[in-house]
Amino acid sequence: MTTLRGNWNYPTAIKFGAGRIVELPEHCRALGMQRPLLVTDTGLAAQPMVANAVQLCRDAGLHCGLFADVQPNPVEANVTAGVEAYRAGHHDGVIAFGGGSALDTAKAVALMVGQSRPIWDFEDREDWFTRVDVAGMAPVVAVPTTSGTGSEVGRASVITDVRDHTKKIIFHPRMLPAIVLEDPELTVGLPAHITAAVGMDALSHNLEAYCAPGYHPLAEGIAVEGMRLVKDYLPRAVANGGDLEARAHMLIASSMGATAFQKGLGAMHSLSHPCSANLGTHHGLTNAVVMPYVLEWNRTAIEAKMVRLAAWLGLADRSFSGVLAWVLELRREIGIPHTLADIGVREEHARSFAPQALNDPSTGGNPLPMTEQDFEQLYGACIAGKLAGGLTRLSPRAVAGARPWVAPAVAPAGTALRPRRWQRAARPRGP
Repeated sequence: MTTLRGNWNYPTAIKFGAGRIVELPEHCRALGMQRPLLVTDTGLAAQPMVANAVQLCRDAGLHCGLFADVQPNPVEANVTAGVEAYRAGHHDGVIAFGGGSALDTAKAVALMVGQSRPIWDFEDREDWFTRVDVAGMAPVVAVPTTSGTGSEVGRASVITDVRDHTKKIIFHPRMLPAIVLEDPELTVGLPAHITAAVGMDALSHNLEAYCAPGYHPLAEGIAVEGMRLVKDYLPRAVANGGDLEARAHMLIASSMGATAFQKGLGAMHSLSHPCSANLGTHHGLTNAVVMPYVLEWNRTAIEAKMVRLAAWLGLADRSFSGVLAWVLELRREIGIPHTLADIGVREEHARSFAPQALNDPSTGGNPLPMTEQDFEQLYGACIAGKLAGGLTRLSPRAVAGARPWVAPAVAPAGTALRPRRWQRAARPRGP
């Protein structure tokens, strides 16, 4: 583990390595913080790692506060409550601590503490980001505790609008945290089924970024190596949560995915967002379920890229079919269900979700153009378990071996962290 350590400056300053949480006060001070507010979710707030982070800051002379009113798929009320806590405590910076929901909420709080307009005025539309009073934004140190979202290197927050039950992207280039502290030891306690789901989220980011049309060789290079790390280390992390080497590689694969998808996402995320916004499905898990169906749908546009990817991954079958077979086997191995029906999405949802998917910002990055009817058909395939052409590529053995997804009756600490993060795929700005 001593070699798995580094200081990087892309896309922001990243301090990576086991045990580096002890540097938290130093990085807060580097951004001028004396009274940081640590923002996390309710479940994680009860865990020793949060108490330790707060105490580290206090022992170093920082007046660190704690805010934990953050729910899965955060809503405007979570952000508003965070802003109130920030102002009441006279804080001067934010520590974003946790998974996607906590990170997204923390970044939104840091944005909104200096604004007079409502949060929806900063939705990722046209040039609405120019409405932001940049001088009022608070500095952010991000500390991710899951390995899927990548929100720590994102320039946006995804907040659910309860008025229409849609996820909206709140964007500004300076929402990118100034310093990211990545300590794989903080991810060791993540349960196996959540490790699997968020790990597949990281894969979906890298894979969709790689497949998205447009010219961005930097993003593609990051994406293919991110997928190799997932291939080599996600099964290990799921099988043995204490495998610190696997945890380390998955943590950076997550950041790589969110860095790469500046190039774009696609129909995996378009399909997934309405499911989580309306039904509360786990975002990473939903991406994992729809992944092979979207690959088959886009096959004509991505076949050549899959040949190159198969070679980089070292697959015996260096073809589109080889990549698809690997995805299906990986899902089987780590217990991802095969259909959307397995996670509560029904046939009647296809028609109502299709227009939401079409209007999702991710759709613009899909390799093939999509229509509402295309999305309805694709939802139907994902629900029924039929890949393109009506062929189900899972072998009977794989189907029999797939474990059903069972949500825990009481979510373990840190598991209620929806890995949601959008990073300006369609029109990237900033570094």
